[in-house]
Amino acid sequence: MSQPVIVEHDSIVAAEPADVWTRITDPAGINDELAPLLAMRMPRRMRGTTVDRVPLGVPLGKAPLLLFGVLPVEYDALTIAELEPGRRFHEKSTMLTMRRWEHERTLTAIGPGRTRVHDRLTMELRAPLARLPYGHELARQIVTRLFQHRHRRLAVHFATSAL
Repeated sequence: MSQPVIVEHDSIVAAEPADVWTRITDPAGINDELAPLLAMRMPRRMRGTTVDRVPLGVPLGKAPLLLFGVLPVEYDALTIAELEPGRRFHEKSTMLTMRRWEHERTLTAIGPGRTRVHDRLTMELRAPLARLPYGHELARQIVTRLFQHRHRRLAVHFATSAL
């Protein structure tokens, strides 16, 4: 079994937790965080709904990840394991390159109109990526940069929506 890779990222967003929650659980908001690098097409079971309205612990299907919104490069076999509406979700899924992908996102109010967004990602790579001499470090760097990008996009959304 591959060694788990853990990445954590925090940022402060200029919005109330309820507004951030609405944005981060909506497929359009998720895709805006990923843009323009990636897009995620939601599984059929999720179309027309949000992350906080799906059954817990039930595989929802594969969500293709599309490089620049067009080229399939990965998929996320989505399962929302835990949910605290308005505050936290914990996704436990698998991917093409990962036997284990866990994404836990927590929102914390830190003052009027300010929310701390915390992501914790836990990954176990599949072979052959896991066997590469620097496979774990490569995965760590890619996911770190992706979530830095996502947090920047989320902060920009709320900064521009407040204007």
